[in-house]
Amino acid sequence: MSTNREIHLASRPQGWPTAENFRLVETEVPTPGAGQIVVRNRFMSVDPYMRGRMNDVKSYVPPFALDAPLDGGALGEVVASEAEGFEPGDTVLHGLGWREYALLDAKAARKVDPDLAPASAYLSVLGMTGLTAYAGLLDVAEMKPGETVFVSGAAGAVGSMVGQIAKLRGAARVVGSAGSPAKVERLKALGFDAAFDYHDGSVYEQLKAAAPDGVDVYFDNVGSDHLEAAIGAMNLHGRAAICGMIAQYNSTEPPAAPRNLALVIGKRLTLRGFLVGDHGHLREQFVQEMAGWLRDGRISYDETVVDGIENAPQAFLGVLRGENLGKMLVRV
Repeated sequence: MSTNREIHLASRPQGWPTAENFRLVETEVPTPGAGQIVVRNRFMSVDPYMRGRMNDVKSYVPPFALDAPLDGGALGEVVASEAEGFEPGDTVLHGLGWREYALLDAKAARKVDPDLAPASAYLSVLGMTGLTAYAGLLDVAEMKPGETVFVSGAAGAVGSMVGQIAKLRGAARVVGSAGSPAKVERLKALGFDAAFDYHDGSVYEQLKAAAPDGVDVYFDNVGSDHLEAAIGAMNLHGRAAICGMIAQYNSTEPPAAPRNLALVIGKRLTLRGFLVGDHGHLREQFVQEMAGWLRDGRISYDETVVDGIENAPQAFLGVLRGENLGKMLVRV
């Protein structure tokens, strides 16, 4: 095949992104140079953090360039190689999604075993998603057995893993918030002790009812009123792992909450932001433990799959609207 299709950023969103911010572009399938490989992508990831990269502002990762392909986690099959150690047919994980064929330096790809788990799992439960949950809960928030854990955005790719890992590591009570009755039921099926729909009323009041003895660890995927409610509910020396704040990614005004940050002082709370890239030292331990849980049927994961590179922008917008259960993936 000589034609490659890729998604470019056509314009920078103002507030909520729209389909007009993206463009489908046809190019030639690239040819590898020395030390390079060409990968036919099979799955690509769309994630909330990508919204921030669409803004032309300084951040922990450079912004996406206009009139150029976006990028992100992807998994595919090597179709051409000029690099030692990589052969056509190898399955690799890399960072150049949003295109059908990716040209990259071999050192930027990692071979994975497609027989160990379904290929898509390397972008979800065994990939960045799972490691984010594992590192944030255990390394950043330092959850201990017997504690109460609250997870916002708990039916999403990361949140659903956090709750299950917390239970497997001995949490006494795990509470999750989600955005629909169906998602709340799914959380209960995954072993959450309590779950609520944040549309049903005050997050603070619902959290208070679900965790009457307070919260020791909060895993934040939402920010805003969820962070405010968690601060109000947290016990002395509580810890919060701040993973994301999806409630304000598309806002054009400053957030109204949290308004109770002064409680951090008297409660001696720790609110700690983190990036999964800082926790690579845990990868081997994480994969070993997670693979064991999967093998034993002790952990479940959900995927929402959208077909076709041309539909990647709609899949991304769906993540921002909370249309996914578990990990949102595009089958390229």
